Amino acid sequence: MKRIFLVTFIILSTILCSCSQINEESINCSLNKNLLSVHFIDVGQGDSTLLISPDNKTMLIDAGDNSHGQKVVDYLNKLNIKKIDILVGTHPDADHIGGLDYIINNFDIGYFYMPNKSHNTNTFKDVLLVAKNKSLKIHKAKSGMSFSLGKFIKCNVLSPMKNYSENNLCSLVIKSTYKNKSFLFAADAEFQNEQDMINSNYNVKSNILKLGHHGSSSSTSEGFLLKVSPDIAIISCKHNNKYNHPSEKTLTLLKKYNIPLYRTDKQDDIVLFCDGYEIFSYKRPLKL
Repeated sequence: MKRIFLVTFIILSTILCSCSQINEESINCSLNKNLLSVHFIDVGQGDSTLLISPDNKTMLIDAGDNSHGQKVVDYLNKLNIKKIDILVGTHPDADHIGGLDYIINNFDIGYFYMPNKSHNTNTFKDVLLVAKNKSLKIHKAKSGMSFSLGKFIKCNVLSPMKNYSENNLCSLVIKSTYKNKSFLFAADAEFQNEQDMINSNYNVKSNILKLGHHGSSSSTSEGFLLKVSPDIAIISCKHNNKYNHPSEKTLTLLKKYNIPLYRTDKQDDIVLFCDGYEIFSYKRPLKL
């Protein structure tokens, strides 16, 4: 597989901006008008991903669980973000949507997308209530939908294709493209979702793959990984989590195809920058 061009801290700081630590890097570089920045926020055993477009539009995909909602708010505040143009709750599991009520309460929201899947938990009900209180409409997203983040970023919803009963299978899988580079955010999609996407002949090939379900053994099949053919893989999970994520099976598969890996449990918040032709990071990927 073709490897992505990763720029070291020294080279990147000379070319792009002068930043000495992750917070300053995020603030300064994310405002560069030529760059898309993608922030994989460390929310423990959960997911939260922030995209800031070259024209300073924002998309937040999930916000971790209830205990990490304030951290995501603080992260956005440090970037001086006042509005989330597109908010996505990928599916009803608490480790993805638990912090969404914090986000809705603290920021102006443009569009709010969730799958057509309800849940009977208090966490899910809290999200519905806070959205109702702010007169925020929840748009039901599904496979085949497309939308734009600002003028430059094209987003396609690739999954789910069916009305599954299980939460993970209802996960919204989103592919975001900026010029020649693309990012695939797989939420908690499982093997069945991956096969659905392959069978549909969707173009899942992407430079960056946020692995499904925190790198569990029930996601990232070999066939799907080959179709995506990523240059870099990202796993969001908690250190020494009780689910043993990521699985050794997944790590072995990544090693087999020599795919560099970033992990929030080992590297905290991870930020990638993209000018549409190259993807850069201040952090080096882990050795598999």
